[in-house]
Amino acid sequence: MITTHQTNMASAHYARMGRQECEQIHLASLEILQRVGLDVHDEKALQVLVKGGAQADGIRVRVPEFMVSRALAVTPHRMTLFDRTGQVAMRAGGYNTYYGGGSDCLNILDHRTGQRRKPALEDVRQAVVLQDALPEIDFVMSAVLPEDVDQRIYDRYQMEVMLNNTSKPIVFVTPDFEGCVAAVEMCEAVAGSAEAFQRRPFATCYINVTSGMIMNAEALQKCMYLAGKGLPLLWIPLNAGGVNSPVTTAGCMASMNAGILLGIVLAQLVREGTPVGVPGWNGGPYNLQTMVGNYVLADEQGVPTSMGKYYDLPVFGLGGSTDSKALDQQAGFEATISLMSALLHGANIVHDVAFMDSGMQGSFQQFVLCNDYLGFIRAMTRGVEVNQETLALDVIDQLGPTGNYLEHEHTIRHYREPFYSKLADKSPFAVWQKKGSTAMEARAAKQVDAILAKHKPEPLPADVQEAIRAIVAREQAWINEQ
Repeated sequence: MITTHQTNMASAHYARMGRQECEQIHLASLEILQRVGLDVHDEKALQVLVKGGAQADGIRVRVPEFMVSRALAVTPHRMTLFDRTGQVAMRAGGYNTYYGGGSDCLNILDHRTGQRRKPALEDVRQAVVLQDALPEIDFVMSAVLPEDVDQRIYDRYQMEVMLNNTSKPIVFVTPDFEGCVAAVEMCEAVAGSAEAFQRRPFATCYINVTSGMIMNAEALQKCMYLAGKGLPLLWIPLNAGGVNSPVTTAGCMASMNAGILLGIVLAQLVREGTPVGVPGWNGGPYNLQTMVGNYVLADEQGVPTSMGKYYDLPVFGLGGSTDSKALDQQAGFEATISLMSALLHGANIVHDVAFMDSGMQGSFQQFVLCNDYLGFIRAMTRGVEVNQETLALDVIDQLGPTGNYLEHEHTIRHYREPFYSKLADKSPFAVWQKKGSTAMEARAAKQVDAILAKHKPEPLPADVQEAIRAIVAREQAWINEQ
């Protein structure tokens, strides 16, 4: 056992904060909720909170401790997501860690030209196909924001593409409440009914909240809508330490956590037992040197995840990202360290794989590179199976010190089990030279093209495709009337 911060952790697990530190932040969050209050920018949400025991002074809402305790007592410790066929794909909770892409990058680093450009809907499709094919990617997000569709409802087009091109679970983002409703309607069409989607949800909404102390109307509306339908949700208020909250990690996290707790309270008031995922990043000092919202900063690593572990709630984390603009050493280092940090700290649903330049740029090459990194990370943190078969004492006794283990049936049975990178070159120099002296970046580009050429996601039935297309068309007609 490894002892870290007063917490006994098994094997590969690590806690940035122990129970004592988490308890202090929890108590500070309760004080913020009761004494300072949070700004709630939706009348219906205000009414629900007040009916549940909160006090409101205009939009300022103060929440007593008993409401928080009651909500935490009925919030599930796990969030189960299914694949499109109805099979369990993700049991998000504990130390189960799953990885997927992100949404809405404004640019793409083209793997064929090496140039940065604006994405189109076809890039969304290719990104989804890529995620569907990569074995270490567990769920799918839209990756980039397509510029060749109506920007007012781009998320509807993204959702249609995701549903048509993957069987894996989906995490979706919508800029407005209406988009969330449309996305759920599309999922219900795929599932066959609202009841069927509720029983086996294969998609969940990532709800962006303005900050830990400002609850925007769209986020509150999405929370109440999804909870009312009995669907899981990701409630993600994020703070920037030194900008909208104290610059110290503890102060930033305490005020951010107050907003997390309010979302949990609201969801449970609407429907007890609603699964809620909480943030696994931010909660630390903003980069006050550049004033850029960087994705990979040392001081915030693991802090909000520790709070999620303290509450034993599913954690929506971040990993596989980089603030680099090129596929250079910084990109490799930051992507790897953020993937590893998320796993070691126990984040459950880890998004933003292949994000670059502080979320402004996506990369298909980075997707396949991170898939390779993940294979290595999962192999190096996996437990070692020790039994009669793996100890192989009978084989050792049979062959002794000088026997030929290479041709033995035990080797034949097990030689495929170790992880072997598909991108890292492990050959001698002369062999590498003969193969073209390529760098890993070039090999990644080649793998992207191979996957896009060969991988064919399982299509939806034609009538289901038409049904979700009709929802998108309805949304386009609606927005045109505005």
